[in-house]
Amino acid sequence: MSDVQTGTVTTKVPARLDRLPWSRWHWMIVVGLGTVWILDGLEVTIIGNLSAQLAKEGSGLAITQAQVAGQAAALYVAGACLGALFFGWLTDRFGRKKMFIITMAVYLVATAATAFSFSAWWFFLFRFLTGFGIGGEYAAVNSAIDELIPSRHRGRIDIIINGSYWLGAAGGALLTVPLLDNLPLNIGWRVAFGMGVLLGLAILLVRRHVPESPRWLFIHGRDREAERLVDEVEERIEREEGIPLDEPSRSMTIHQRTSIGFGRIAHTMVARYPKRTVLGLALFIGQAFLYNAITFGYAQILSTFFGIVTHTGYYFAVIAIGNFLGPLLLGRLFDTVGRIPMISGTYIGSGVLLFGTAWLFDQEVLTAVTLTACWCVVLFFASAGASAAYLTVSEIFPMETRAMAIAFFYAIGTFAGGVSGPLVFANLVKSGRPGDTALAFCIGATLMIIAGLVELLLGVKAEGRGLEDIAQPLSAKQG
Repeated sequence: MSDVQTGTVTTKVPARLDRLPWSRWHWMIVVGLGTVWILDGLEVTIIGNLSAQLAKEGSGLAITQAQVAGQAAALYVAGACLGALFFGWLTDRFGRKKMFIITMAVYLVATAATAFSFSAWWFFLFRFLTGFGIGGEYAAVNSAIDELIPSRHRGRIDIIINGSYWLGAAGGALLTVPLLDNLPLNIGWRVAFGMGVLLGLAILLVRRHVPESPRWLFIHGRDREAERLVDEVEERIEREEGIPLDEPSRSMTIHQRTSIGFGRIAHTMVARYPKRTVLGLALFIGQAFLYNAITFGYAQILSTFFGIVTHTGYYFAVIAIGNFLGPLLLGRLFDTVGRIPMISGTYIGSGVLLFGTAWLFDQEVLTAVTLTACWCVVLFFASAGASAAYLTVSEIFPMETRAMAIAFFYAIGTFAGGVSGPLVFANLVKSGRPGDTALAFCIGATLMIIAGLVELLLGVKAEGRGLEDIAQPLSAKQG
């Protein structure tokens, strides 16, 4: 599809958005959009901690634990990859708001259908469709967040929002324990999925009030609507703060387009920004392998080596808390110390710590508690780095390709690491030999360290800079 142009417009919208003080309006954005990662964490953790229960006779499903932790997990991730690409293209073409409403609806329907699973094929199908909706969320939501949050707060807010995945993970882990203890075997896991539907409905109600991205509006020929939206936000903040906002001096001239062709998007990523493309792939493959493997497979490790079946949720909740504390406590450093030292440091540091964990596990000196403590420390650093991967690819490419860039890296990186990770972990853990599981740990550690080294070589200094300064829009007038 070729580019379709409309008119030419000069605007201060990006500068006006970046100079806004933090306000209740920004909190509405964070709550309405950022809470989706809680859902993703809830979904992944519930299925991981239910794997042993689903495999029991009387669960209502003829399925094995390896199938839940392996095939079902891989299908969820594959669905997320395809959903990211499909909805990513639609997000850049039709806007952020439409897509983050539609993708949430897809998630809700698929999750509700999962709760009514009566056979393995039905369960697999709707795990795939649940992932399809969640994958679309990554492109639409990350695009909107970065385009609505002021540049000086963008790094910290984006990293903490992506890290909130682990609040959902902790909730999902703890939720499974009483449901499995107090409800019949064939009912508890269905109620667990139903809780995800209720949370999704609440998020959808808040999300209705989140506006379209003004940056997307003015590029796509709706500059009057963009200016009016920013006027309203400024008036609201001025009333809240009781002080007038200064008029920014910077402006930019845009050749408006109603659509951007796939050829232009591909050329931008491969020919115009090849180093940034390599960087995005390295960061995503490393974190996707590590995280999808451990989130889907940790319950299998606990049951295989330590005989813990019903209460795996307690252990995973501890890991989840460590994961959330990483972005929460380290997030501001990505805006102050800088992107390159923090991203490379968290990736390499977590890889080195994971090698140590693998050695201890192979020596059979760890218990369920000490193994969980080791993973908690590893993922404290890895979580901040993984969250920064999403931040990186959403801010280093031009406005017109942002959602598609997020979708591309999420899909390729997650397919390479996220589909293979659960399958590799499930098969290695299934053998029951500590050395095989330690090997799985080492694979994840190696990929994280390689990604950290790529960040050192190719990373972009994006802290405190406007999105248009990091990557000029394709539609910007030159000269």
